[in-house]
Amino acid sequence: MKRSVEEHAGRFDEKAAEYDDGGSPEYEACRDLVVAHAAPGSDETVLDLGCGTGAIALALAADAERVIGRDVSEGMLEQARRKAEEAGIENVEFAEGSFRSPNVGDEVDVITSNFAMHHVDDAAKREAIEVIAGLGARKLVLGDVMFFGHPDPEEPYYSPAVDDPATVGTLAEAFTDAGFALTAVERVHDQVGVLVGERV
Repeated sequence: MKRSVEEHAGRFDEKAAEYDDGGSPEYEACRDLVVAHAAPGSDETVLDLGCGTGAIALALAADAERVIGRDVSEGMLEQARRKAEEAGIENVEFAEGSFRSPNVGDEVDVITSNFAMHHVDDAAKREAIEVIAGLGARKLVLGDVMFFGHPDPEEPYYSPAVDDPATVGTLAEAFTDAGFALTAVERVHDQVGVLVGERV
């Protein structure tokens, strides 16, 4: 990992108030695909890891029984809580948690993550996906910076100083090794995509 969890948390604490103002079309397309593929049932619990300001969690709240949002940045969590309160959404809970320590005591049915896992290295991604698999969810939906081709730091989705994206193949292997069958691969851009894994 190029930066510690604490460094990433601090960086996003600083950006939290303006974070929702800078979404690219590719980010928005990725977000929409994650929401569409998650498709929770009305009796299901969703865990959104790296939830940021709540874009995925809040979008899924109307369809799920409960949504749990976890992030390492208290600033981002404060924005998510504010947005939930302003929208009158009561079945969403936001608290501290990370990929490797999600801080979830209950069973979850669907796990989502969007534009967050690229902040950890490949070994940590693999470990995170194993932790996620251990939560017993039937589906994992990951939207993120990922390489369909060769890495290109000139593209806007990848900053080698702070990001550590994986290839689609590396992520697919981690999904299948953790017991998920890859049921969808959505390419949004050469360096942005969505993977969907369902329990075998």
